[in-house]
Amino acid sequence: MKVLNFDIKGFRSLRKISWSPADLNVIIGPNGTGKSNLLRMLELISISAQGGLGKYIQKAGGMEPLVWDGISDSIRFYIKSSKLLPFWFADKNWLTYGVELARLGKSGTYSIGEEQLLYFHRKKPKEKVEPFAILERKKMTGRIFDENRKELIASEESLLEDETLLSLTAGPFTINRHIPVFRKQLAEWRIYHDVDVSLAAPLRQPAIARSEKRVDADGQNLIPVLHTLYTEDRDFKNEIDSAMRAAFGNDYEELVFPPAADQRIQLRIRWRSLKREQSAADLSDGTLRFLILLTILATPSPPPLIAIDEPETGLHPSMLPIVAEYAVDAAERTQVILTTHSPQFLDAFGDTKPTTTVAKWVKGETVLKTVDGKELEYWLKEYSLGALYRTGELEDMV
Repeated sequence: MKVLNFDIKGFRSLRKISWSPADLNVIIGPNGTGKSNLLRMLELISISAQGGLGKYIQKAGGMEPLVWDGISDSIRFYIKSSKLLPFWFADKNWLTYGVELARLGKSGTYSIGEEQLLYFHRKKPKEKVEPFAILERKKMTGRIFDENRKELIASEESLLEDETLLSLTAGPFTINRHIPVFRKQLAEWRIYHDVDVSLAAPLRQPAIARSEKRVDADGQNLIPVLHTLYTEDRDFKNEIDSAMRAAFGNDYEELVFPPAADQRIQLRIRWRSLKREQSAADLSDGTLRFLILLTILATPSPPPLIAIDEPETGLHPSMLPIVAEYAVDAAERTQVILTTHSPQFLDAFGDTKPTTTVAKWVKGETVLKTVDGKELEYWLKEYSLGALYRTGELEDMV
């Protein structure tokens, strides 16, 4: 499943936007234009499918700091997604999902006002399609429909005022096979921003040895994921080793995972010039950030969507082409969204042309405009993406 379009209203600086992502996306713009708010909204959507919406909004301080200018009466999102891969098949089968978080007066609380999951199926090209509702909710009334359009009405006692009906379908039984698949896809999105790599961060400490294959949104399970994939998947090991040698030269030898106390393992790097292996606790912030990015992007079974806020943060410029290369490769297996305000990172993509969206701050709200592909291709014959951003030409294109 791939996202074809997002419509978002009333969230932080995203007063009203519509955005269509491709496989590999770069969102550019200076600080304060709202790039990170888009990623936070994607995070909220994913958490809404996990059943953690209430806690997420409570942790954020309630609805007031989340709604546009503190005055919007709701947050709405609408997603159109292809039901099946490959991406070009999206014009035959697709799903749309919309949710309204209705603010209760001027308070910080909310309730789910409306929610709907629609299924579209076209048997012939350009055939008119009537949507088929497979999940519907209005306030405390919820219904799910099977594939023969027979409805199952949810009792009011089974619904939660501050959690989506979709999140409540996570059990082992369902009357419609599309619903749990769609919920799982949203719940598995990974949005990475503000990953803690400080000296006290858990990812620097020995971790319990367990099988994990995806880096969590907070990045703190890096060691179990690296250990699982690096020791069990030869191709992944080669990818990590190749990237580390590209960044650090032949002095880099390999990663090792010696045991620690209480069934825990450590992460260490073996350097040819040192007798003693260097532990995660002693690694620089930049080296750890680089390892996190490599692990996220090189994972053989990535989540359905990966979004990374300013991946260039804390990295040496020589590492940026490596990260860009791995992002391009990852986009062949999943959707990748990257935000940046670094011309050097844009230059790192070389001949690859990611779908480029410019974020602007206009009259108190974020405006997103995707650069026209033909015009961008014309300019890239003479200039790099970073050079166009540096001179302001990209902004002029939109």
